[in-house]
Amino acid sequence: MPVVASAQCDIAVRFHAPPADLARFFTTFYRVEIVVPGGRRVADALQPEWGNLRFFTGDLPVSRSSGGDLVENADFVATGPSSGPLDFTLGNTRLWGIGLLPLGWTTFVGQPAHLLANRVFDGRAEPAFAAFVPLADDLTGEADRAHDEYERLVRFFRHDAPRHDPEDPRIAAIHAMLLDDDIGDVAAMARRAGLTTRTLERLTRRAFGFPPKLLLRRQRFMRSLSAFMLDPKANWSGSIDGRYYDQSHFVRDCHRFLGVTPSEYAAMDHPVMASFVRERHRLYGSAVQTLDRPSAA
Repeated sequence: MPVVASAQCDIAVRFHAPPADLARFFTTFYRVEIVVPGGRRVADALQPEWGNLRFFTGDLPVSRSSGGDLVENADFVATGPSSGPLDFTLGNTRLWGIGLLPLGWTTFVGQPAHLLANRVFDGRAEPAFAAFVPLADDLTGEADRAHDEYERLVRFFRHDAPRHDPEDPRIAAIHAMLLDDDIGDVAAMARRAGLTTRTLERLTRRAFGFPPKLLLRRQRFMRSLSAFMLDPKANWSGSIDGRYYDQSHFVRDCHRFLGVTPSEYAAMDHPVMASFVRERHRLYGSAVQTLDRPSAA
């Protein structure tokens, strides 16, 4: 099917903060409606993020992960934490999305995150996400049902969803360190956490999906990317995080996390993500999931 430019794609998005008793598990619950004229489809790519559950009604997406998975004709699409793009096309669609913080992943998914990292799944077919299928059966994404469906999500995670690993306070502590600009290397993170580097790596792979060195590198890059995405007139030189040694260092990371050079990314249309990032920042105060701070219990 044909793909149209961003000017022809209308997006309405509403972010719902999880209630206080669930905030340590989730980034946001969000409802999105995308309208593409003429029954066409748009193409875009998700940026590196934490794990997500997305429930679609309407024209279902076609998704391809950096790990090589292809998912189509699925109304429940689940992704593990990612360090690369996830390409997708979609048309007229409504969806509910749920962003899982690392503590939310270990609590509600239970599978070691590194085993599902950089992958996309049909949530109805993958056993790791079987507990969430009732949400796929119930959620419509209709605007006039938004309040009731948000309450359905809250009830589900409060009362119905099975919980797996006991909550490990080290996960939230490590997560907070990733948001601390003063933590620049794995040794400093391990010292502050009171862990050996080997224990830190085992824990981050299980809960976050990646070793700590890659997580720190991803955070540095996402700070730069979010600054670039928030200002349509920005250039990369004004967005690069201060921890980069030089521009070539940043170019290598851009290719690592987005699969393209900075100039190639800037030249692409981002019909979904550009609007989503700016609206997320305007309404929620944080442009991307990976920059959301963990909440205390």
